[in-house]
Amino acid sequence: MKKSLILSLILLFLSFSLTLKAGHYNGFKVSVYITANDVNKMTNSSWLDSTWTEISSRLKVDKVYIESHRDGRYTSEAALSAAKKFFSSKKVEIGGGITYTPESHSGRWETFCYTTPEGRAEVKKIAEYTAKHFDEILLDDFFFNSCKCEHCTAAKGTKSWTEFRLERMRDAAANLVVGPAHAVNPGCKVIIKYPNWYEHFPALGFDLAIEPALFDGVWSGTESRSPAADQHLQAYLSYEIIRYLDNVSNGKNLGGWIDSGGMTYADRYAEQAWLTLFGKVPECTLFEFGGLQMPVGERLKGPWQGTGTSFDWNKLGAGPTLASVASVAFREVDKVYSKLGKPVGIKSYKPANSVGEDNLQNFLGMIGLPVEMVPGFPEDAEVVLLTEQAAYDKSLVDKIRKQLKAGKEVIVTSGLAKKIQKELADIVELRINDNRGFVNDFSYFGKSKEKMLIPQVLYYTNDAWEDIPAHDKGVQGWPLLLQARYEDGSLWVLTIPDSYADLYELPEGVLNRLRSVAGADVPVRLEGPANVCLFAYDNQTFVVESFLDEPVKVKLIVNEPTKQITDLISGAGITPEAAPARPDGFPFFMQSRIWLREPKTTHTFEVEIKPHSFRVFKHG
Repeated sequence: MKKSLILSLILLFLSFSLTLKAGHYNGFKVSVYITANDVNKMTNSSWLDSTWTEISSRLKVDKVYIESHRDGRYTSEAALSAAKKFFSSKKVEIGGGITYTPESHSGRWETFCYTTPEGRAEVKKIAEYTAKHFDEILLDDFFFNSCKCEHCTAAKGTKSWTEFRLERMRDAAANLVVGPAHAVNPGCKVIIKYPNWYEHFPALGFDLAIEPALFDGVWSGTESRSPAADQHLQAYLSYEIIRYLDNVSNGKNLGGWIDSGGMTYADRYAEQAWLTLFGKVPECTLFEFGGLQMPVGERLKGPWQGTGTSFDWNKLGAGPTLASVASVAFREVDKVYSKLGKPVGIKSYKPANSVGEDNLQNFLGMIGLPVEMVPGFPEDAEVVLLTEQAAYDKSLVDKIRKQLKAGKEVIVTSGLAKKIQKELADIVELRINDNRGFVNDFSYFGKSKEKMLIPQVLYYTNDAWEDIPAHDKGVQGWPLLLQARYEDGSLWVLTIPDSYADLYELPEGVLNRLRSVAGADVPVRLEGPANVCLFAYDNQTFVVESFLDEPVKVKLIVNEPTKQITDLISGAGITPEAAPARPDGFPFFMQSRIWLREPKTTHTFEVEIKPHSFRVFKHG
């Protein structure tokens, strides 16, 4: 009896161990979203088998999402059944998917009307239909409201469109989607995928204050594509939206979602995948099944290929497709994903449903500031970064004052300072109007190649001090970074150029100083040019990724005693440089302020990053 029990326990343990190792990757899953158009083809077993053979021979897939509705058309029951049966036979996990879009008559994306009885009934019917077939449903990111039909304009009344749509979509989420799906299938999990345009959510009805609690999980649209594309999103968004939505949802952010839109080089697709996973979500979804067969020609080969970059074109194999690119990208990040801890960074307070200085945190991320957006004021942080979005909080100045009284630091952008300058006057009296300075000279911190327009932040001499000056022809100047003491703390005003793109043109000296001021809560910081990003974690690991087209040498400043840092991919150890001397030519008063903030012990390491590549290190 005992032998039989022991044998059963051993078999159970082995079975459990095999289950844990069943995935293709170390710590994360790769999934593929299949649109209704392709699912409806899956009654043709020959087409399905040949298509899957082509994709799976190049890319290891753990899970698929099978769509039940898109553009006013349902996937047939026969097609849903055929798809489920096929992927189950291949040991691939299965989930359902919904795209809440009606048939378009304008040639543009349209959403359902959530006002008319007919529209509401159809939304509910789609949720119920899908819940019959799946225990998990992922909503593609069209569960918002852009309708301005006569019924909506009448129902809106005197409310703003933002107020009306937030109210309408809260009701739709609870009573037309989640509630009906759970009623049909009580074990069904309904997950909302939020799109990449998070700054504009409230205006279209996405409610980050309420919805994450209504749904069983959230997903993040990490499609940063190319900054030259129509949304002009910076690469850092693929990481930052993961972090923000995870913080907004109290850890319910279950995955990120990338696509090939706006891809100028194959590396851009790989970068989206890496950044998504550096944000530490357990799954990355590829949109979409049919597109993975897209041939990848030489026009997508970056001129830096062949120099040892993280994405290696030579690993694609013969006749490469988008699936080949994804496979190379995932195999590279698979080497380090499980070694990374929980992300940490400079806390930037963005209240749910707030707007202002759109996407600025992503631009700051691209100049080497590891930003961690949070929906609540981070009282535990030594340094808090506040943009215009924070003005949404009517008690903001009280929270700033409390932080300063505790001897901590608060950095406010010029956009926020202008918006709340009257309320902020109890801490520091500033004058910010609509005048602009045209500058390129930042004194001992260096010069930019081109002049840039900046707001003129005016202050009272000896009440506040220019930390980083910005000059026009050496005659007139304004602060790029201003420091104002308040009791035991400091309020810093960071002047943001009119064009955020000019942040990338700031001299290295300026960028290094900004990183030093803002980096008290981060165990490591970098020194070097813009378009090199830093991602830090709570287990002494960190990632440095370059988006430059040429190799770059950067310095890494570790704020703890350490004899070396170790490259976690190559295993090579790197020893620190000799302690740096104080910069030449700095006035004595400036030296004292700069060096006062340095930790007692720092170690500097110089490393080279290949173009469009990343390196992962551990210190200590």
